[in-house]
Amino acid sequence: VRIPVIRELAKKISGTEEAKEFISVLPHDYYEENCLHAFLIERIKDFDGCIAQTERFLPYIDNWAVCDMMSPKVFAKNTDKLLPAIWRWMDRGEVYTVRYAVGMLMRYYLGDAYDKTMSDAVAEVDSSEYYINMMIAWYFATALAKQWDTVIPYLEERKLDRWVHQKTIQKAVESFRITPEQKVYLKSLRYPRK
Repeated sequence: VRIPVIRELAKKISGTEEAKEFISVLPHDYYEENCLHAFLIERIKDFDGCIAQTERFLPYIDNWAVCDMMSPKVFAKNTDKLLPAIWRWMDRGEVYTVRYAVGMLMRYYLGDAYDKTMSDAVAEVDSSEYYINMMIAWYFATALAKQWDTVIPYLEERKLDRWVHQKTIQKAVESFRITPEQKVYLKSLRYPRK
């Protein structure tokens, strides 16, 4: 089932007893059911209710697509209240829960709400999990586009895992938001090939 069709179904049944019953049952058997679950959570307008349902669902997410697609609108309006939940998720150790936490920091906290302690926390995530490390690289590549002066030292001082460091540079160099001069400099920060 295509994603637009699932989104339309979520829109249609959101707030109904059918939707409440559906999200009360976990785990689901199919990818599309997890997508529908994520889209129903996105439509919850009450912040506390949305956080509760998100925390209940996160341990059952088993792929990057479902993880990355869930972005409740109520979170964007309550970034101050969202941050404690993000810190809890970062500490859980579950692959897609940690990935989700880093993704939330990338989505909502690289603009006016940015604080260097957030990048410090992401840099300190120590994982051998591909899907966590890829999100960390994505976070830092995006952060370079939005907070260059604060974030470039993570690469200059080699504060990231080697693989994450290299992948961050790759993703940043591929970005349209990084200037040509910045790209040249980033390439000079790559680890030499072994």
